Amino acid sequence: MSSGTIHAAEDAAPPIRLGNLGWVALALVAMGAIIASGSLWALTFLHVFSGLLWTGIDLFMGFVVGPVLRGVPLSARRAVVCRLMPKMLFLMPTLSILTGTAGWVLAGRLGFLDAAYPGYWWVVAALAIIAVLTVQGLGILLPTNLLVYFELRKPVPDGPRIGRLMRRYVRVVAFQGSLQVAIIVVMARFATGL
Repeated sequence: MSSGTIHAAEDAAPPIRLGNLGWVALALVAMGAIIASGSLWALTFLHVFSGLLWTGIDLFMGFVVGPVLRGVPLSARRAVVCRLMPKMLFLMPTLSILTGTAGWVLAGRLGFLDAAYPGYWWVVAALAIIAVLTVQGLGILLPTNLLVYFELRKPVPDGPRIGRLMRRYVRVVAFQGSLQVAIIVVMARFATGL
């Protein structure tokens, strides 16, 4: 194997920059400050904005980027995935944590956690959906992204392994897209009152 082949694989897949953890820490500290401030407006803004980004990116990636990538040559797919994943590895888990945590605190401050029947079931639905989204995101999608990323960085990636990982990934992303739409329905109910 030539050094040019190894160098080309590394160029196509930039390294994961652990310095991005500083941005993650900054976002978490900002969330902590917003929660500690007691500002209902700031907490609502954080929840809505991070939820909008999380849901929008999830739906865009699952229903636009995914189908487009399936139709392009492997070399183009590899280049896009290798450049996208190092950023998504930090962005999506952070957005899910910000959204869920801010939403939980907001629900408590607005009294939704003490809602009577039938409003109580909307709260249960929101908690169940956010739990499944977060567990799948952190427990399935994040590790799968890492495995695919590291496989693509190899000079000779194992195509069948990537295919198996991506089939699992696509199934989970499709389910996540459905749950993202469901959480929008539930949040619309919260916004109009239980």
